[in-house]
Formats: sequence, structure tokens, C-alpha cells
Amino acid sequence: MALPQSLRTSVTPPELELIASQQLIEIVPLISMERTAFISGAYGPLRPPNKAKIPLWMAVNLKLKKKCHIIAPEWLNIDYLQERLTRETTEPAFSDLPFRFAEISKVLLDVASDDLDNPDKLRSLLKDLREARQAKSREGLRELDHSELSLPNLCSMEINEIRPFFVQSMNVLSQIVRNPIPEPMMRP
Repeated sequence: MALPQSLRTSVTPPELELIASQQLIEIVPLISMERTAFISGAYGPLRPPNKAKIPLWMAVNLKLKKKCHIIAPEWLNIDYLQERLTRETTEPAFSDLPFRFAEISKVLLDVASDDLDNPDKLRSLLKDLREARQAKSREGLRELDHSELSLPNLCSMEINEIRPFFVQSMNVLSQIVRNPIPEPMMRP
């Protein structure tokens, strides 16, 4: 959801992608590499054709250099996403998805679409899923009360999108609760 600069009180989508890049992902390396230490930890060794788990940022770097194939996470497949979309459109609650699914799927579709099965269908399902979840979160904001907002199973990108509206709404509702509007006096 694009917001004007004045309402951006939270992190941007590229910043969320950067945070998500710390998630571990499986690859099939095309090169050998000894265990290597980075600030975030030590990864490797990489030995083709054995799978290895490395951070997404490292997998993207290797993929761009054509030194690995990225293995899609178990949730990034047509059957799983279709089932989640069905739940989103038929059940009132948000379906359970990985917390950073939006960021990870975007990075993988941008960088490693050749490693994914039917990337165009995946993009379409992710778009439909996102739209269904956005509709639910808008409906949840309509039912906002001053004490809480309960929207379990929201992902990081969705939380980030509604945060500015939620904060403003909660401030207004709290002021109304603290300083109720007096009722008009009745004349005899």
C-alpha cells in the first residue's frame, strides 16, 4: 500500500526485504566453498550436489553469480498457496502463513524465478492472497475499538502497512474515551 511521506512512520518494504534476507533458505550449490564466517554467522561448507542452508542474502548473491540453484521454501508452491487463498476467501480469520512470506516470495520471484515451478501462477496466487488479506485487514480496522485490535496471523508487511492508520486511530479513540462528548442537556 503506497503511503504519502507524511504517513510513513514505519519501515519501507525494501527495508523489510533486507530484514527478511536473514532468513535461512536451502540451495544446491554449483561451486565448492569452505565454511565461511560472516558477521551474521558462519555458513557452509558448500559441496555440490549436497543441499545447504544459508541466509537469503547469500543465496541471492550466489544465484546472481550463477553459483547456485535456490530451492523454494515448502510454502512457496501452487497447492499450498491455492489452499491458503481458499481459506482467506471462505473463513473469517487470517490463514496461517510464514511471518515474512511476502518479502521472501518477492525476492525469490525477482531473483530466482527460473528455480521455481510456474512462477507466473505463483505471482498470481500471491497477488490474490494479498488482496484477500488486505480486504480482511480493512474490515478489521472498521471494527476497531479503543482497547485492542486482534488480527492474528498478519505477516510483517501487513502489520507495517496498517501501523500508521492503527496508531492514528487508537490515539483518536483514546482521546474520545478519556474526554467523552457531553450529551446535550434536556429542557423541561
